[in-house]
Amino acid sequence: MPESAKVTSLEAIESFRAKLIVYRDKAARVLDEVSDEVTRARVWLESERPVFWQSQIRRFTRELEQAQQELFSAQLSGLRDASYAQQANVQKARRAIAGAEEKLKQVKQWQRQFDQRVESPARQVEKLRHLLGHDLGLAVAWLNEMTNTLSAYAELSPTGTA
Repeated sequence: MPESAKVTSLEAIESFRAKLIVYRDKAARVLDEVSDEVTRARVWLESERPVFWQSQIRRFTRELEQAQQELFSAQLSGLRDASYAQQANVQKARRAIAGAEEKLKQVKQWQRQFDQRVESPARQVEKLRHLLGHDLGLAVAWLNEMTNTLSAYAELSPTGTA
């Protein structure tokens, strides 16, 4: 003969079911936020960063051209002190261009690596989303059914009394 269940509180089961529903909803919101952050990171990496660094390269190129013109003018006028300052400005502009080009190259590398680096954790997030949506949904339904069954059983009056 199967052992009998020793349920002492239907309210405890109902409370657990309610807390499980709250947990499932909160966890689903967190997973939605994670997915949104991944999407934002992809857009930032594919759209915003390349445009930013390309504009920086253009800006630094204009600054380099201006510094070279100032250097040329200083050399023509024969001012040595001014010439050294202009040479420093030219070098500074060249370093800025090289730095921006390096950043752009790095962004392109990140774009190529994004999917392979994000794919595995994203799959885990989707598995968790399925667990929350499907399995916890079944658990909530099962707890609801169990509560209803136990409530109906508790309302039965023993036969033979009256």
